Amino acid sequence: METESPEFERGAGVLLHPSSLPGPFGIGTLGEEARNFIDFLAAAGVGLWQTLPLGPTGFGDSPYQCLSAFAGNTYLIDPPELAAMGLAAQAEVDDCKSPNVGRVDFGALFRGRGALVDAAWRKFAAAAKGEAAGASAAIEAGFASFCAENASWLDDFALFSAIKEAFGQGSWERWPAGLRLRDPSALGDFASKAADRIGRHKFGQYLFSRQWTALRAYANSRGVKVIGDLPIFVAWDSADVWAHPELFLLDASGLPTKVAGVPPDYFTATGQLWGNPLYDWPAHRREGYAWWKARFASALRMVDFLRVDHFRGFVDYWAVPAGDSTAERGAWERGPGMELFAETARTLGDLPIIAEDLGCRTGEVRDLRRALGFPGMKILQFAFETDKDNADYPHNYPRNSVVYTGTHDNDTCMGWLGSANPKAARRAIRYVGGRRRDFSWNMIKAAWASPACIAIAPAQDLAALGTESRMNHPGKRDGYWTWRLADGALTPAMARRLRTISQRYFRLARR
Repeated sequence: METESPEFERGAGVLLHPSSLPGPFGIGTLGEEARNFIDFLAAAGVGLWQTLPLGPTGFGDSPYQCLSAFAGNTYLIDPPELAAMGLAAQAEVDDCKSPNVGRVDFGALFRGRGALVDAAWRKFAAAAKGEAAGASAAIEAGFASFCAENASWLDDFALFSAIKEAFGQGSWERWPAGLRLRDPSALGDFASKAADRIGRHKFGQYLFSRQWTALRAYANSRGVKVIGDLPIFVAWDSADVWAHPELFLLDASGLPTKVAGVPPDYFTATGQLWGNPLYDWPAHRREGYAWWKARFASALRMVDFLRVDHFRGFVDYWAVPAGDSTAERGAWERGPGMELFAETARTLGDLPIIAEDLGCRTGEVRDLRRALGFPGMKILQFAFETDKDNADYPHNYPRNSVVYTGTHDNDTCMGWLGSANPKAARRAIRYVGGRRRDFSWNMIKAAWASPACIAIAPAQDLAALGTESRMNHPGKRDGYWTWRLADGALTPAMARRLRTISQRYFRLARR
């Protein structure tokens, strides 16, 4: 019999990454527009906001390929809030403004938002030395406390970022050998010469943490809890791999010997080649899974619940020889299974986790998830691909599951309807009822009506947007992760409509 987590009451949520929020700063921020979105959720009676990973993005702009598993994305820092702290002039805030064209220009952010954080750091550092006004004693104390509490990852991340910056943002295999291989003398020499640069990266993380903590507190005060997202793997060009090479399958020069992916599947004929380095699980076992405990603890300090991406990788994972151009020539290898979660729970207590178990047909994955009591995932769009009754139809969902009309990896509902096999499209319309033009909202109704404990819809489906608003397409590298919601796209009328549906199907948030 399946164990059910006591954490997940019947409820509903909306999936929207902060970068996709509207606003005048080239990317969604953690300021006014984020609070407006939370107010929309509260008005709609929706108690959950699901994000994608919040880490700093690197090449390719994917939040699933971050420069750190612990750090935050400083692009999301809200400029007006820096001005309110005395760390930015109005002219500097205005310099960050650009029209919302429905896409994030990460190249422009790399230049502009970095300059804003630099300016804030200079004001803070000058004030801390008594050379200028601008930073209060509370900010100085908060920064010092943040650095002390997060030193276990922050020191490595700031040093990694400063070295990366000094060498033209190149990946760490291009650095001088002493820095690449973490020779203490070389690192000490660099750190002494780059103390200001290192401090600036720490301060950027403090600013992100301060704003995110305040935003989450605001959400909680409005009856909205946050679901975060934790990718199982980390990027090779990350502070995590550079600082802890002993925990990954790397050769003597620090390059991966095998990389992560999945075999050919629903999305791609040649599989998905993610390229992440794989864990040396025996090494993690020898250290009592300390790195994983720290990672879970850090993530759960930021959010209320956590979706763990590619949950099946804890049972077995697809290992592809490094250098292969596709994921076809891989092999399944064993993960840590129950041992990792049991060890982590002994330290952290019950873990409020949603397990992304899509496509997992093996008994071991199902048994592990059930034994842990984690709800699994269902994608409503998948139900209609076959004319047979199947587990993706809402009438078959177990209570301990989370249903999505679609995720960041799927087309929007309206986009799916327009490109689906005509028979599948007709099956979908017959099942959810109504007219084609109302399809996304009828999908929301079907998800909300299901037995699943949680039902979630991407914001794109609330606004009935098409394929042009898709967030990601697995297996395709360019042109994704940039979508933004148009200003005013989520209206009071939408909130009322969603509240009616949430009330009808007993998913109203409790305050």
